[in-house]
Amino acid sequence: MENSTEVTQFILLGLTNAPELQVPLLIMFTLIYFINVAGNLGVVILALWDSHLHTPMYFFLGNLSLVDFCYSSAVTPTVIAGLLMEHKVISYSACAAQMFFFAAFATMENFLLASMAYDRYAAVCKPLHYTTTMTTSVCACLAIGCYVCGFLNASIHMGNTFSLSFCKSNVVHHFFCDIPAVMALSCSDRRVNELVLVYVASVNVSFALLVILISYLFIFVTIQKMHSAAGHQKALSTCASHLTAVSIFYGTIIFMYLQPSSSHSMDIDKMASVFYTMVIPMLNPVIYSLRNKEVKSAFKKLVGTAKLSLGL
Repeated sequence: MENSTEVTQFILLGLTNAPELQVPLLIMFTLIYFINVAGNLGVVILALWDSHLHTPMYFFLGNLSLVDFCYSSAVTPTVIAGLLMEHKVISYSACAAQMFFFAAFATMENFLLASMAYDRYAAVCKPLHYTTTMTTSVCACLAIGCYVCGFLNASIHMGNTFSLSFCKSNVVHHFFCDIPAVMALSCSDRRVNELVLVYVASVNVSFALLVILISYLFIFVTIQKMHSAAGHQKALSTCASHLTAVSIFYGTIIFMYLQPSSSHSMDIDKMASVFYTMVIPMLNPVIYSLRNKEVKSAFKKLVGTAKLSLGL
């Protein structure tokens, strides 16, 4: 009878049970989330408001910022609430919803980073044909493709995970409903499901990484042929920002998902998860925007317009 009882809710263990760390972590994660919301939504507003930023580069940056805000929002409020409450209980359906939206937006980020690499390839390697290559329709199709792939991938992972039976422990050794952590609780034979997780994640990550690597291979070859020091430096600066974000994002994703379940340590996974659920979305506006003169100029104009409208 005990084995036939299905789990109706899950208990999240959270990041740590140490009482002395609860308040510092609460303050830190709240601050990170505030910066995340302000930074990413600020970039979206600037990209929509300033006509000078109506270019393919800032179109993708605006979409990336929107996705960063959404996929961090799928997790961070749960973490903050967990630090405030003694019992971190989440219902079965809420757990499935959190897993779906997190997987969807993380996949969108994966393909948006690849789209941005292709955009940089077109800008650096084919500058004379850039406007005809990266047209409005091409950019829209790439963005829509990223969103479609995100929701499709999330549907596969959620169906793959929740097709399993959960009839024993309902304690998730994580601070949110991540796929490997929930899958580990199943009382079914999950070998096939784990293979599906690894293969689907591998295909998504490998395809995006292949696009990024090929794009940058052509970019670096083109940079080596440049005779202008200013053009050389500008191209390198653009590549450095994107490659920094790519390295952090894919480093944690590969560490988390593309390894056998027997190699997983939940405590180490938690620390890695903090980076890609909270820190990376916060850093992306800094990496891409605050070092960019056009974005700074647009921000100053927006502040100036706000002051005039308020009569300050």
